Amino acid sequence: MIVDAWLARAAAAGPERLAVGDLTYRELLRGAQSAARRLAARGVQRGDEVALVLDPSTSFAVALHATLLLGAVAVPIDPRLAPDALARRLERCVLVVDGDPQLLGPEAPDCVLDDVHDLAASAVIVHTSGTSGAGTPVHLTYGNWLWSSLGSAVALGVDSDERWLCCLPVSHVGGLSILLRSAIYGTQAIVHERFDERRVLAALRDPAGPTLISLVPTTLSRLLDAGLRAPPALRWALLGGAPAGPALLEGAAQAGVPVAPTYGMTEACSQIATFGAPLFCTSVRIGPGDEILASGPTITPDVGPVLHTGDRGALDAHGRLVVTGRLAETIITGGENVLPGEVEEALEAHPLVAEAAVFGRPDSQWGEAVVAVVVARDPDGAELTSELLGAWCRARLAPHQRPKEIRIVAALPRTPSGKLLRSALA
Repeated sequence: MIVDAWLARAAAAGPERLAVGDLTYRELLRGAQSAARRLAARGVQRGDEVALVLDPSTSFAVALHATLLLGAVAVPIDPRLAPDALARRLERCVLVVDGDPQLLGPEAPDCVLDDVHDLAASAVIVHTSGTSGAGTPVHLTYGNWLWSSLGSAVALGVDSDERWLCCLPVSHVGGLSILLRSAIYGTQAIVHERFDERRVLAALRDPAGPTLISLVPTTLSRLLDAGLRAPPALRWALLGGAPAGPALLEGAAQAGVPVAPTYGMTEACSQIATFGAPLFCTSVRIGPGDEILASGPTITPDVGPVLHTGDRGALDAHGRLVVTGRLAETIITGGENVLPGEVEEALEAHPLVAEAAVFGRPDSQWGEAVVAVVVARDPDGAELTSELLGAWCRARLAPHQRPKEIRIVAALPRTPSGKLLRSALA
């Protein structure tokens, strides 16, 4: 199926509307067309992979749309990757854009740019977060993005004056989706180079500020701690990337911050379920071992019609999805299964605990022992002790769920997209 090119359509419908930052759609289209001709002059052809090693910025947006106008495949890459990881991601790319795409050299005068998109063609390759090793490249088609944008609009609503703040890495599907969905909707994306709580807080306090923002639990927690209260323009804070505990959601509700909890994956072009409800045209069922299985037009062709998420979950009486953890993270201790999320939820209910992570370590007696790593809410953490938390757990958890060891640390290891690096805890 063929559809009109998103950026050209948005520019025709509202040329003076803001697109990204202070750029109008007319300016973004012209910049992308010029950059596309420069890419073509450097030898980029349809189907080639082009690495975009850039932080969130107008330069990234121009380079992204320039790549798509050529029919090439954009490969967003985090500039902060270690050299060996960066090299692996660049192996198949014919060109690397790591600065202003208008500085790539002269334009190709006879370059023909796409005015339509083939929904079956690959638009972008996004690497998974790689919490247990190297990230996996995932091909996402124009159709994946179109259906994901439609599903998100049904779940969250979309207004002609929408302003969606991106403070996530654009190498992550959660950040990238803001730029592409906004182009599909013809609305504004606001880009921050990185998450700075003071800058985000100032933006959210502005009556003409963002109407939508995408956050991970860590960044939402930091904003609440910094004093975020009832942001005047915000319709929804889309919260995903990692599990959000009841204490965080309750704190957001008390602060007047409207949160839309979402569950998603790179392989599903971001959202799978929001408010527990599967996205429009997305089907979710529970398979063997309580594994969450997803299917529909947002799923990457890399995995076939059904995405085996590797996550454990259930559907409640209303058909809402409840995610209980990763299958591979289940701890088996003394023959009993322990879900880390249940132990983490109990620990995070303590008023002195900011966040917790639980994993299993080999144990000669039990097979595996439950270990908890905890971050104190108070930076000096003087009042929080492992003995105090041990007593707390004894009152709230079954014997096999109680941590055999509790460590108190300054911070939990996370990927740039905010996912817990559980493998780095041991």
